[in-house]
Amino acid sequence: MAPSAIDERMPQAPPEKTYPPAKIFPVKETKFEQFIEPESDGRKKALEQPGNAAIVIDNGSSAVRAGWSFESAPRLNIPPVMAKYRDRKLGKTFSFAGSDCYADTTARGHIRNAFEAGTGIISNWDVTEHVLDYIFLKLGMNDASGGIDVPVVMTEAVANLPYSRKSMTEIIFECYGAPSLAYGIDSLFSYRHNKGKTGLVVSSSHTSTHIIPVYNSKALLSQATRLNWGGYHNAEYLLKLIRLKYPAFTGKLNSSQAEHMVRDHFYVSKDYDAEIRDYLDWTGLEDRDIVIQYPYVEEVIVQKSQEELDRIAERKKESGRRLQEQAAKMRLEKLIKKEQDLEYYKNLQGKIVDETKKETRRLLDSHDIKDENQLEKIIKELEKSIKKARTKDVGGDPEEEQEQPDFGLLEIPDEELDEAQLKQKRQQRLMKSNHEARARAKAEKEAEKARAAEEERLDQERRENDLEGWLGEKHQALQKALQKIKERDRLKQDLGNRKSLASQIRMKSIANLASDNPTKKRRRGGDDDNFGANDDDWGVYRQIAVGDNSDEEQEEEDLASTLKTLEQDLLRYDPNFTYENTQDAQTVWSKSLLHAFARGPRPIDPASQAELHQIHLNVERIRVPEVVFRPSIAGVDQAGIIEIAGDVLNQRLGSLPNRDDFLKDVFLTGGNTLFRNFDERVRDGLRALLPADSPLRVRRAEDALLDAWKGAAGWVGSSAWKTAAISREEYQEKGPEYIKEHDMGNSYA
Repeated sequence: MAPSAIDERMPQAPPEKTYPPAKIFPVKETKFEQFIEPESDGRKKALEQPGNAAIVIDNGSSAVRAGWSFESAPRLNIPPVMAKYRDRKLGKTFSFAGSDCYADTTARGHIRNAFEAGTGIISNWDVTEHVLDYIFLKLGMNDASGGIDVPVVMTEAVANLPYSRKSMTEIIFECYGAPSLAYGIDSLFSYRHNKGKTGLVVSSSHTSTHIIPVYNSKALLSQATRLNWGGYHNAEYLLKLIRLKYPAFTGKLNSSQAEHMVRDHFYVSKDYDAEIRDYLDWTGLEDRDIVIQYPYVEEVIVQKSQEELDRIAERKKESGRRLQEQAAKMRLEKLIKKEQDLEYYKNLQGKIVDETKKETRRLLDSHDIKDENQLEKIIKELEKSIKKARTKDVGGDPEEEQEQPDFGLLEIPDEELDEAQLKQKRQQRLMKSNHEARARAKAEKEAEKARAAEEERLDQERRENDLEGWLGEKHQALQKALQKIKERDRLKQDLGNRKSLASQIRMKSIANLASDNPTKKRRRGGDDDNFGANDDDWGVYRQIAVGDNSDEEQEEEDLASTLKTLEQDLLRYDPNFTYENTQDAQTVWSKSLLHAFARGPRPIDPASQAELHQIHLNVERIRVPEVVFRPSIAGVDQAGIIEIAGDVLNQRLGSLPNRDDFLKDVFLTGGNTLFRNFDERVRDGLRALLPADSPLRVRRAEDALLDAWKGAAGWVGSSAWKTAAISREEYQEKGPEYIKEHDMGNSYA
């Protein structure tokens, strides 16, 4: 059915969508958990395990795990940090290691890490030695001699630097007098613990990711590849994203908090591109948005009872009434005073009628009045003021006709007038001009009202006679109004930038107008100076730009009013124009992607301190873990682990007849592989790079964090361990650079 030109649809905004409560989690940070009691019988336990006892240390850059080889789990799991400070009041020096650094408030500010940030390379040997002291003390190896007399097995990174291994060897043998020392790669120990023989080890740890092919328990290190991305980089990347997202956030952000966020709430997307597209249209955003609540102090608002509110309202009402009475009394007193003055000046005017010129001059001078014309003017002004006051305050007749001004002197030639009359004639000429101007303005106002009424009548006739054409005109006017608003906003943005071309032209125009010698525009080239390029030049603009910019504000109000009127007309008479097409619907918070990513799918209350101290994690939950598959999104110029693994399997190992044996066991280990869907993403990615009939199998480590230590502990006592360990005698004979190559260790470099 065709729309009627008379029927009106009342425009209504759709009801606001409701969402379930937000998932709010308190911010987490590394803290002191509990005191670890030193063992009292550690050496005795070691002696009870002849030939099978060793201290196993998984020396990671995020956590150091240490314990006895004959136990099922490490006794210590501490960060490789220390803190030392001197208390001047007590005259003592306090030192802490591991998690104990977080037990003391002052120690927190003096924490130092043993490893260089973002790498697996030890850069602070003082901290390393302090951490080793702490480990041996807690394991009960605290004899007065300082020796441990127990073999040591320690993990290290792939392709560890010779200098780093040499320094660690010197510390173990020289400082602690260990009888033997063996090194091994952490990911290979984890693979051994999970019964791996031949396969592809994908190890993603705190500082790096390695792809290592293993054949018959022997790592092919010449084919291994490294990706410079790990858990540390995830946390740093998340901090950058949060700081870009919340540039004015008042909470304290640090890497420890970011690591907990990544560990607790992030996951690998099965289809990253499709999920990002869902974020753009808010699909499922309420389920994916995680809120991290930082500490805050809520502003206490005292709620008043209804009786108190009524009393306050009554007091305000009474106070306003008294003020009105006082104002009315003051106006009445002023009116009485003016009437008294008017009576006084009229009496004065009556006195000087029959007086001589000398006496008249004396009376006028005694009242500071120049002549009789001035006295007449004073009387007329008082009469006018009294009449206006009576009309406003004491109920005078507002419709009383105003007295027609007297312009009689304008018809008399100047030659027939004296000096006083000439002056009065000039005043009458000005008064007449003002009077005529007011009359013209009044007439123009009436004409404008008539014109607006006529335009409204014609507009209504066009709508009733030709609705389609009328709607087309309204749509065109709407587009023009929107275009003007866009141009105005763009110009404001350009003028807000001091270095923009529009801003520089405006500054030069102002300077040219204000100058006594304005410069002429050149036909070719620019002006002859660079005024406005320096910030000091803007002082001139600040002096000129005073007032409330009423013209610009009025123009903005007119545009907004025109736009609102056009939208209301279209909403009423155009069935195809709905609330979703209006400017309000386009600019509402629920249409803003910035609001969705920064504040989630719910409106924000600016007065709530809790919401101002919240961080919303949504797209970051999949973007940060995605970097290990697409390093380019974080600015890393390397291939992802899928491309690296595919290159190793198809190119480097593709010519081997038993290449499929590597595909049967793709092993994932390391803390950075614990993300949900990580194994599925690796499986699907490799499946696309391999032949359809390839026997691909991807599996996770039983415990990606502890299997490296467990594998090293299980290695102790085997013939391979005895062969790979460097004895104290060999160290003294061959030096700290000496290394034995074995299945679990690095090659000589």
